[in-house]
Amino acid sequence: MTTRLEHDSMGAMAVPSQALYGAQTQRAVLNFPISGRPMPGRFIRALVMIKASAAEANAALGSLPAPVAQAIVLACDELLASPDAALMAHFPVDVFQTGSGTSSNMNANEVIASLAGRRLGQGVDPNDQVNASQSSNDVIPTALHVAAALALCERLLPALVHLGQVLDAKAQATHGYIKTGRTHLMDALPVRLSQVLGGWAAQVQMASDPLRRAQHALQQVALGGTAVGTGVNADPLFAERCCAALTARCGLAFRPGPNPFALMGAQDMALSASGALKVLAVALMKIANDLRWMNSGPLAGLGEIELAALQPGSSIMPGKVNPVIPEATAMVAAQVIGNDAAITIAGQSGNFELNVMLPLIARNLLESIELLAAVLPLLADKAIATFKVNEARLQASLARNPILVTALNPVIGYAKAAEIAKQAYREGRPILDVAAERTDLPRDELMRLLDPARLCGPA
Repeated sequence: MTTRLEHDSMGAMAVPSQALYGAQTQRAVLNFPISGRPMPGRFIRALVMIKASAAEANAALGSLPAPVAQAIVLACDELLASPDAALMAHFPVDVFQTGSGTSSNMNANEVIASLAGRRLGQGVDPNDQVNASQSSNDVIPTALHVAAALALCERLLPALVHLGQVLDAKAQATHGYIKTGRTHLMDALPVRLSQVLGGWAAQVQMASDPLRRAQHALQQVALGGTAVGTGVNADPLFAERCCAALTARCGLAFRPGPNPFALMGAQDMALSASGALKVLAVALMKIANDLRWMNSGPLAGLGEIELAALQPGSSIMPGKVNPVIPEATAMVAAQVIGNDAAITIAGQSGNFELNVMLPLIARNLLESIELLAAVLPLLADKAIATFKVNEARLQASLARNPILVTALNPVIGYAKAAEIAKQAYREGRPILDVAAERTDLPRDELMRLLDPARLCGPA
């Protein structure tokens, strides 16, 4: 590899000849050969958008010469127009780096300065000009918020709306099917399949609302706080002007937070968003496992539904088909729960005026959003929308379910009903036949009382 010499405040550094970045980025590449995973592309794009917006604000406030600011903006636009692979080739710094994310901030400053300098035909300084009115300590928390808010708005929340719509449609389509309810994995009173799906839809809705609130909260940013929250080296109007430019650029209304000390020293909003993602993950784990149980068998399990056959399920057992989409969903849920645990620890790492696990928080939060956004349409379209109901199995199970005797409690009492249920279990007979023998109630009255549809509540 051929190299060139670049300089920073620590001296000379050999940098790959073709690299757009400079000495500080190269130092970080050498210092942090840890995971081989760079910061997420969505985070880098948010960082570049902030740099463009800052240049526009600085030009308007007289903090940068207009030609320099214009060159910076055009350099940022060039980066943002690049495909992900091409963009990320310029941003090699590992996630596990300095906790402030300074290395990633300087990586962006250096790349943008190189491109802007080419356009301008003269040197553009990464610190004094690209980073004007900014610090890593307010820019990196801002990039985290911007990236997460956009990911929620553009990816996850639309996917949740789609899942809710599919659940509602499937509930209407399956309203006529009644199945054995289960508590403790044991037979319980009957429920409509539409009630099961309606419960899942309600979980999805309850998980969606906190995520919408989290997005709104993340639209407050730390811009203007500079190094410690006091705003040193930034024009008092910089934060407002920069947020206005950022809003125009990305379409979400970003605003300066009321207290930059809270936004820089802590990461409570990111932690809250992660907690909301964990709630969704737990709900999806429940839905995925319910689908797996209901699909189990098909002969030796419950076999109440049949999920779409998507691929062979075994390399040795011919004809076996597995519930692959619910399994993938459960694994995504597990990863999101794990990411939240790491974010919780990272959120505790606010020391005085700065949180020092910002790259980890950004990486995990964005991964959780993207994983959930990717798996939700698969769960909706390839599992829930397409499963078939095994009506014969549902009816057979209902007919043998002694728990239906619960409906007789008000008439014959709990103790008598328990005796009937135990006998029906013991003899493997329908509860209707045993109840007809053990009570004086007419058979047609027993049929009415024990009708599963009546026990499911209003139709």
